[in-house]
Amino acid sequence: MTRRQVMFALPALATLGAAGGFYAMLSGMRSGSFDPRGVPSALIGRSVPGFDLAALPGSNKPGLASRDIIAAAAQRPVLVNFFASWCVPCLVEHPHLMRLAAEGVPVFGINYHSGSQTDPGAVAWLRRHGDPFLRIGIDLTGRVAVDFGVYGVPETYIIDRQGVVRWRMAGPITPEILDEQVRPLLRRLA
Repeated sequence: MTRRQVMFALPALATLGAAGGFYAMLSGMRSGSFDPRGVPSALIGRSVPGFDLAALPGSNKPGLASRDIIAAAAQRPVLVNFFASWCVPCLVEHPHLMRLAAEGVPVFGINYHSGSQTDPGAVAWLRRHGDPFLRIGIDLTGRVAVDFGVYGVPETYIIDRQGVVRWRMAGPITPEILDEQVRPLLRRLA
């Protein structure tokens, strides 16, 4: 094969490879085997990472540290939710977090990359939609999110009585996930 033929063949092969990969992904989606939330968490079965976050300014809630989560979890399992005011899926799951908090489940919030220490977006968002959180920490640098292995917001974790991460949800909690996964696990861990 000449150099000129190779130069024409490479883009065609790359295009065919990409099309094949896309077709395989679509086939997996149709067969039900493709799960965009299926990225595993290295934190499952491990203790909550150590951290100490400042309070979300204007929220009238204290900041959040790993010791707060561990202390609350010793009484009953807790949820830790990474959220942001600019996150549309966070709005989708928010009523379910409100419902869990009303049922007495301790829910802790970590405001993810709000932009600045004085950004009023998250506080206004919580005032408009309700505030299910016992405490809210602000993760300005994203360091705590990295330690948890967060891929994006929303992301929620269930912590057991020993302070160990037992469940993770990347993406919004839906009514089905709430009824089929969250509530049953909270009952088992209680």
